[in-house]
Amino acid sequence: MAQEPAGPSSPRGQTATLDDRQILDASVDAVRAAGRVMLDRFPPSPPTTPEQVIAAIRANDAASLHILRPLLEAACPTARWVEDELADGVLPDGDWWVVDPVEGNINHTHGLRDWGVTATLVRDNAAVLTAVHLPLTETTYTALRGGGAFEDGRRLKASSKADLRAALVGTGQASPRETATTFTSIGRSVAAMLEAALVVRVSVPATLQLVELAAGRTDVFWQHSAVRSGLLAGALLVAEAGGTVSALDGRRWTLASNDFLATGSALHASALAVLAPFTAKPHAPRPATASSDVSRSDS
Repeated sequence: MAQEPAGPSSPRGQTATLDDRQILDASVDAVRAAGRVMLDRFPPSPPTTPEQVIAAIRANDAASLHILRPLLEAACPTARWVEDELADGVLPDGDWWVVDPVEGNINHTHGLRDWGVTATLVRDNAAVLTAVHLPLTETTYTALRGGGAFEDGRRLKASSKADLRAALVGTGQASPRETATTFTSIGRSVAAMLEAALVVRVSVPATLQLVELAAGRTDVFWQHSAVRSGLLAGALLVAEAGGTVSALDGRRWTLASNDFLATGSALHASALAVLAPFTAKPHAPRPATASSDVSRSDS
């Protein structure tokens, strides 16, 4: 199987520009500002009905986007905005903001601590830069294509473990749109990893598992989904920290992929051997949508 050290997160031979570094600085300010708003809303009164859960998630998104949008629009006015944060598939060429105003929103609404704010600039289907802020710990993760990955300015390095039996691995659901077929793949792959790895974590959101992988604190993450907002930020962080990103069939991960695998590089082959049998069947992703004024979003 072909193995590539990164997906669209860091194509070989490409680096970010000086302007992108300035955009990244502005993106950090934006996710931190939105994070402060979400911190003021935490902890909430936990919802008790499905309707209350949906209402709480929408209210959180609106509160965060009220701060996040104008700041990111000012940082890169030419970038269009993905309307649906749960969308997958390739984007039209050009610059796009792919954001999750509250990554781990379901956790926030229930008073759990695993949530944050993310913003990733995508250019011609490759992530150029990302900023991930975790307000409860005041921690900010950043990556710039070709420029490395950082946690509060400290360079990140992915795990160097080479034995899957010593690995802390993880997966999780990606969106409420998943089907019984996806649930079956998740269950079977988790069972396989329970036999192959040291410990398996099943949790949400994906980005928070991927920042731990980029930091070398965990070793493998996989997902039977391709939701952009949950994978692009973490994929860039892992790739820039020296990890490996691919699809579950071993091919280079792109926005056209149906599933996802990120590992410390020495574990990639062994993780693929366990997970490749559960590769998702190809599907037709929903087309991306953008507003006519190139910079509006609704999540």
